Amino acid sequence: MIRQASHHYVDPLDEIWLTCAERVGLRVERVPDVYASTDGAGRLRLASHDLDPDDCAAQMVFHELCHSLIEGPESFSRAHWGLDNETDRHVPREHACLRLQAHLAGGYGLRRALAPTTDFRGYYDALPDDPLTPRHLPEVPAAVAAARRSDHPPWGPHLHQALAATAAVAAQVAPHARGASLWTLVDPRPEPHPSGLRPRGCDAATCGDCAWHYRGGSGKPVDRCRQVDGARIDPAWPACARFEAELDCQTCGACCRAAYHSVTVSRRDPVVRAHPALVVDRGDYLEIRRIGDRCACLAGGEVAADGVLDRYHCTIYQERPRPCREFERGGGHCVVARRRVGLSL
Repeated sequence: MIRQASHHYVDPLDEIWLTCAERVGLRVERVPDVYASTDGAGRLRLASHDLDPDDCAAQMVFHELCHSLIEGPESFSRAHWGLDNETDRHVPREHACLRLQAHLAGGYGLRRALAPTTDFRGYYDALPDDPLTPRHLPEVPAAVAAARRSDHPPWGPHLHQALAATAAVAAQVAPHARGASLWTLVDPRPEPHPSGLRPRGCDAATCGDCAWHYRGGSGKPVDRCRQVDGARIDPAWPACARFEAELDCQTCGACCRAAYHSVTVSRRDPVVRAHPALVVDRGDYLEIRRIGDRCACLAGGEVAADGVLDRYHCTIYQERPRPCREFERGGGHCVVARRRVGLSL
């Protein structure tokens, strides 16, 4: 009697990531004539053979989804996510994608196991423990903004579910891995963070070391966190993924540029008389003049080819208007401003 097989074997990670792609809105096709491409109509084509020994469909799908996160929801209607892989614009977008890939995978102990296998691998391997630093580099805000997108449709919750499922498989396989198997590169998954935020995939920083930690509340002050709307925390907790060691206004400038569109001032504010050329009368109110998306008083912000930032500074700092004087570094408005320009998660 001839046995007829009713089921066939599929690699577990293929199942996880091909399903993830479908849920995000992509039909994956394995083809012999491309490495990876999208057609702008919901189809993701991946190479079916001649892959590098350390490549797999899971990593390829993950990498392409990171590209889509960097380029935003509109990229699904653009061939190749809107990238041409030929102009100078491609390189910083690829760097942003790799930083995002390291950040997301690191939160599940998969940073090394799901590393890219392209010519940019050297860049990926050289990234710091926190791949979203330093924040002033032009590719980092794009990666930070994309990390925030990952929680929302069409990616969320599917992408993080796939990463969690992959981490669960990896935890079971890693103890049995031999030789040069990719499974030997699995790291322990960070413990869930007590605040409910995602855990941090690197170093031993604590909530008490974080720039968003403060002490406040009615009555006796207690330890709180700006990133969870002032909820109580224990400063000894290990840091979460939103950890920032310090806030430096001169490497940020968020509140003086695209985060807010107007600084309104009272007609009695000393700045009106001290700097009349910087004040615009809108009839019902006065505001500080803007140049493009930034305050006319803001200088600096250019990043040189070697990555050194021309630090932001206010040209009338000592005579700045009252709203600027009252703006609190590390306060609630500060975290909103930094999120809006892609400097904070």
